[in-house]
Parts: sequence; structure tokens; C-alpha cells
Amino acid sequence: MKKIILLLFCAPLLLATTCDDDETIFCTTEAVAALNVTVRLGDSTTPTSEGVTVVATDGDYTETLQVVDATNPIFIGAFERQGNYIVTVSKEGYQTYTSEMTIITRDECHVIPELINVTLVAN
Repeated sequence: MKKIILLLFCAPLLLATTCDDDETIFCTTEAVAALNVTVRLGDSTTPTSEGVTVVATDGDYTETLQVVDATNPIFIGAFERQGNYIVTVSKEGYQTYTSEMTIITRDECHVIPELINVTLVAN
């Protein structure tokens, strides 16, 4: 009887040693932009950045998003920063766009990027 009780107490320990809880996760060293905003004007299918301002706000935190490549005008920002963002897009001659809250989360390595498509409407 003692052997059965001892076996019942030791079984969880033996099973735990076979688990692969120590799987190594390799993360890249790149900084990931949490927010990626593409802006189009009216009925145009071509993204633009000319004269456009994109601002992300999370509570007291505010950042003006930047375009890195003018040939592929995507506004990026909030690098590796999770949060609850409101994105405002403005351009002279167009109605200002204000997004619903965009929630940025992260995994074990980086933030999970959100792609936001905005079409501005002329005044």
C-alpha cells in the first residue's frame, strides 16, 4: 500500500520532467512599429503622405507618425509601445479623421502591429 501512495505522489513529478516548458524563443533585434497608417484621398486608390499629418495619442502620450519611404507612404510609429491609441489624420482641404481606439498588444518578443487604412473626405 505504501508503494502505491508513494507512486501517486511521485507520478506528477515524473510527468513534469517530460514537459517542454523550456522551449527557447528567438526574438529579432528589430524595433517593430505598432501603428502603420495608410492614407488615401477621396476616391483615389493611391496612398499619399503629401501634406498629411498623422498623430497617435495614448493618454498623455502623443506621437506624430513618420513616413520612412516616400515611394511607399505608410505612416509608422509607436515603436515597441503597447497601448490604447486614438489616431488622428488631417490634411488641409479635407475633413479630419479620428479613429476608434486601437488596442496594441505584444507577444513575447514584439508588439503586434496594426494596419490602419484611412480615406480622407474633401471638405
